[in-house]
Amino acid sequence: MAEKEIALLKEQLARLDESKFDLEAWKNHTLIFLERIFGKDNSKLKLIRELRYDYSSWNLRDTAAAGKTKDKDPVKMQAREILEATITELEHLGLPSNAPDSQKIWELLQDELTGKQVKEIDAILKSDDKEKEQKISEKLESLGSENLASIIAKLLLN
Repeated sequence: MAEKEIALLKEQLARLDESKFDLEAWKNHTLIFLERIFGKDNSKLKLIRELRYDYSSWNLRDTAAAGKTKDKDPVKMQAREILEATITELEHLGLPSNAPDSQKIWELLQDELTGKQVKEIDAILKSDDKEKEQKISEKLESLGSENLASIIAKLLLN
């Protein structure tokens, strides 16, 4: 399960209630944790980045007219909702899989290898052989350094 990740996010929830709350520092910490958990292109990161106080005269007037207090801080409420939804997601669905990354790697390999080589590596991956890593390494070594360099370059660029 995702106990460690949930604990980190619950700590961030608690930090929302600190008397010397600093939104930017809180956002930085939260972004680091969320990026580690969900990856850098996740929508949750965008939501956290967009949190900010609106000090326009219209917003200040509306806040005063509505009688909002610090207990109803809209930015903290939004932050709390984002983190609570994220925690609920982790509790019920677990950590996101890294399948898209492995899928990209496999697609790049398929572009560089022959059909026969792809089938051989796939058969090794699906086998119960204890020496899978060694056998796959041998198959890749047979490609030659130019092909390996090309594969590695494409992996780094993606």
